[in-house]
Amino acid sequence: MPDKEYSAALKLIDEAHAQDPKKVEVNGKEQPYELHYSQKMSSYLEKCSPHAPDTLRLAIRAQHFKRWEIPRDSYPMTKVGYHAWRTYLKKRQADMASQICLDCGYSEDDAKRVAHLIRKEDLKKDEETQTLEDVACLVFLDDQFEDFEQQHDEDKIVKILQKTWGKMSEKGHELALEIPMSERCKSLVGKALARG
Repeated sequence: MPDKEYSAALKLIDEAHAQDPKKVEVNGKEQPYELHYSQKMSSYLEKCSPHAPDTLRLAIRAQHFKRWEIPRDSYPMTKVGYHAWRTYLKKRQADMASQICLDCGYSEDDAKRVAHLIRKEDLKKDEETQTLEDVACLVFLDDQFEDFEQQHDEDKIVKILQKTWGKMSEKGHELALEIPMSERCKSLVGKALARG
């Protein structure tokens, strides 16, 4: 049974996700995209780390907190613009999620930990930050890759797959290879790993 702080924080995070104007169809029903995304994140966390602490579970759920409010095109459509957008989003999402934790009765240390995880600090050194990165990569491969590969040329896709693979742990790699994919997507993953 989750404690009252966790339940309260999760409720506030999901209420915010439910405001996302972008909708997707999930099992024949329309759902706000960020609510769908965050639920997918939580589902993959269960596979990666079923006994994760509240701080990681909340960071996973709030990783894209109110992301739709700052669209990609609000920054220059360049590589530098993309990185500036991502950096700003991580800080903003971390700040808002940590405030929710404080408002729901978590300690300042716990709230700071949630923010630390959302900002993906100490990746490759901090096991929980690595788990969050694994989960984000798994959700990309499972939920976004098929659409993504139709919008970009093969060389770009292979490079992105190589970067995605490089961010993941061995456990993440194992789970990624279990994701059902179209033959085309499997072929692209195979090319990325062969070139890696």
